[in-house]
Amino acid sequence: MNGTMVDLLSGYLSGDNISESKRTLGDLKNVFQDEAARAQMNPATIVYEVQSHMAIKDGTPGGLFFGTSNVLPGQVGGEYFMTKGHYHARRECGEYYWCIQGTGALILMDESGKCWFEPMQPGSLHYIPGYIAHRLANTGDTPLRVGACWPSDAGHDYASIAEHGFTARLMNVGGVPTLVQEGQA
Repeated sequence: MNGTMVDLLSGYLSGDNISESKRTLGDLKNVFQDEAARAQMNPATIVYEVQSHMAIKDGTPGGLFFGTSNVLPGQVGGEYFMTKGHYHARRECGEYYWCIQGTGALILMDESGKCWFEPMQPGSLHYIPGYIAHRLANTGDTPLRVGACWPSDAGHDYASIAEHGFTARLMNVGGVPTLVQEGQA
């Protein structure tokens, strides 16, 4: 093996300079709308895993990072398993996502609170402009695996989403992924 490898079928990264993290239901308090339902579920249940290849130091101008997210299938009170979501610390920075496996949604929100989503399926490519918060949701019954590439100096602002949230939730309404404005579910 030479340095770092990516399995093109699964998106799994191996080799040098790989960081890995996972988030469980226990880690995601107050992320899902139905906190009571989340609290009743097994807190050790993995919701998503992230792998990142960072060949240069975080914050270095002019570089790129590469990663994959694996969002497992599941729901909390009718809301699909999803990532926490974030803006970039440098708001003007964009990012690319592409779907490797599974089906899901890229949920987007601009700074005025307008929220929408783009369906994801294997091979779909998604450009996320600057100034847009984004998160992934798995709407299928198999893992959703998504690749990503972003500027090495973009940073992540999770705090804004933790404090204010997204203005809409992706809910399972009669078996159809439906964006429901906050307070209407």
